Amino acid sequence: MSDVDLDQLAQSARNRGLKLVRSRVRTPTKRRFGKVGLTDKSGKPLFGMDSKGPTADPEEVENYLRKLDMKDWGASLDVAAPQRKRSARKSPPAAANDQPPKAKRTPKPKPPPKPQIRDARPSDAPRLVELIGLLDKQIDEKSLRRNLAKLRKDGETPLVATLGNQVVGLCGIGARVMIHRATPIGRISPLVVAEEAQGHGIGRMLVEAAEAWMRKKGCELVEVTSNDRRGEAHAFYRHMGFERTSIRFAKTL
Repeated sequence: MSDVDLDQLAQSARNRGLKLVRSRVRTPTKRRFGKVGLTDKSGKPLFGMDSKGPTADPEEVENYLRKLDMKDWGASLDVAAPQRKRSARKSPPAAANDQPPKAKRTPKPKPPPKPQIRDARPSDAPRLVELIGLLDKQIDEKSLRRNLAKLRKDGETPLVATLGNQVVGLCGIGARVMIHRATPIGRISPLVVAEEAQGHGIGRMLVEAAEAWMRKKGCELVEVTSNDRRGEAHAFYRHMGFERTSIRFAKTL
């Protein structure tokens, strides 16, 4: 049985303008049971399809989509600067002892930057306001800077992920002492990755960095909150080993 979440796989396909086709075979012993494939919006087969339907395993489709994402990601980062056209000049006649000029080596393209994790800085405030807006949360830059200063004072500075000079992810961290527990409880809130940077393991890097911080604080349990509407986020947290253990209630004061 495949470990790939088919609903999440279908959403990943839709994000690229594709459609995930699932096999209609319901008998496990049948040849096409559990198979999937990809088509474009018009229904034209793209991957893992033949005349009778889907032929690929979910893992194969997942790898195919991941390779497409990596290809697009590298292309978006490899932007070359325009070169000026130079007018042709006649070369002076070579002397008898002159050596022919050596051919210039074409410089290799720079590899795309690797994501890095660091503490949030006050100068990140405008970008952090944008990222928080992706969660349908609104906060002004002045309030965010005030919160960031207080969190830094309390030793709970949020973590950010960067690609080059651009902040592309945010992870709030905390460790709370509870009267009914012998050790502090770690808390992740919020967690957000920019849409253009998703699918490259940045969310995993932020969670792993947060967990490492919490272990140093003596936490033996970490909690994360997520809106009921964010199905993709729920699938991500389950993939990271989180389990749903309770229902959260909130009240405006």
